[in-house]
Amino acid sequence: MAGHSKWANIKHRKAAQDARRGKIFTKLIREIMVAARLGGGSPDANPRLRAAISAARAENMPKDTIERAIKKGTGEIEGETYEEITCEGYAAGGVAVLVEAMTDNRNRTISELRNIFTRNGGNLGEAGCVAWMFEKKGLIVFPKDKYSEDEIMEVALEVGADDVKDQGDQIEVTTSVADFTTVKQAFDERSMEYSLAQITMIPQTTVRIEDPKQAQQVIRLMEMLEDHDDVQHAYANFDIPDELLKSLV
Repeated sequence: MAGHSKWANIKHRKAAQDARRGKIFTKLIREIMVAARLGGGSPDANPRLRAAISAARAENMPKDTIERAIKKGTGEIEGETYEEITCEGYAAGGVAVLVEAMTDNRNRTISELRNIFTRNGGNLGEAGCVAWMFEKKGLIVFPKDKYSEDEIMEVALEVGADDVKDQGDQIEVTTSVADFTTVKQAFDERSMEYSLAQITMIPQTTVRIEDPKQAQQVIRLMEMLEDHDDVQHAYANFDIPDELLKSLV
């Protein structure tokens, strides 16, 4: 899990630093539209839509934009139609990679993702080749210099979190998807500030990468996947030592 959450934190910082708000909004709008299309336009009755709206608000998306995206999803307003696709493959060093995308042209997106894998020493695999290595969970990450593990444990276990782990410079709380919002709200109500809170895919095992060339290929692959317009999320099970990781990002 440590390797995964390191990448999640890197993504979070880079998104803020790169000021790609337009691209971030595009991805969030697509998620809201698909969530509304599949589960209806009421956040109270649609957990996926509720989570999508929460993520959009965290990025300061205007209320009007959120409401328009919901209406496009439910068909009240005419808009593009996107389908969800999942691609699986391997990065350099045998690292498993899982990609979730939304596209209006499946063949184009898959072809472009295959090219990204190939250019960075990896390969796109068959459906199911790595998905079994990941589990969908809620993840909330706290900086260790702000809170003790006991402080976080007390709140987390009271509201039904699955686990709390000390991961060096941070403390990670994992939850089921169903309990994620409840656990997050418990920390919000206590004004406990986290560095990351999201529904994510957590690898059950990790692959240690210590070769600088392979590590660079893995990070470059992840960056290119995240930067692709159709990619919503990219997950991997690498574990790169902190010192090496810091030299690459």
